[in-house]
Amino acid sequence: MLRLLMNNSDALSRTAGSSRKPRSRDRHFAIRQVLNIIFMLMAVVGVCLYLLSDKTVGTIVVLIAIVVKMAECVLRMLR
Repeated sequence: MLRLLMNNSDALSRTAGSSRKPRSRDRHFAIRQVLNIIFMLMAVVGVCLYLLSDKTVGTIVVLIAIVVKMAECVLRMLR
């Protein structure tokens, strides 16, 4: 019984993955990576500014970071 279950799970894992096409890099890959790096840096700086300094400036930096992330998401959807 255990052998039958193991064979079924192996067969299912092989057939489940075979229908997917291998992912290739899209034309916006490099731009998306740069936008992600900018987003992460701005988010960290914005939170640090918010907690350690002026809350208004920190909030503005985080909001701009969110706009950058939204632009990256739009590029991902246009793929």
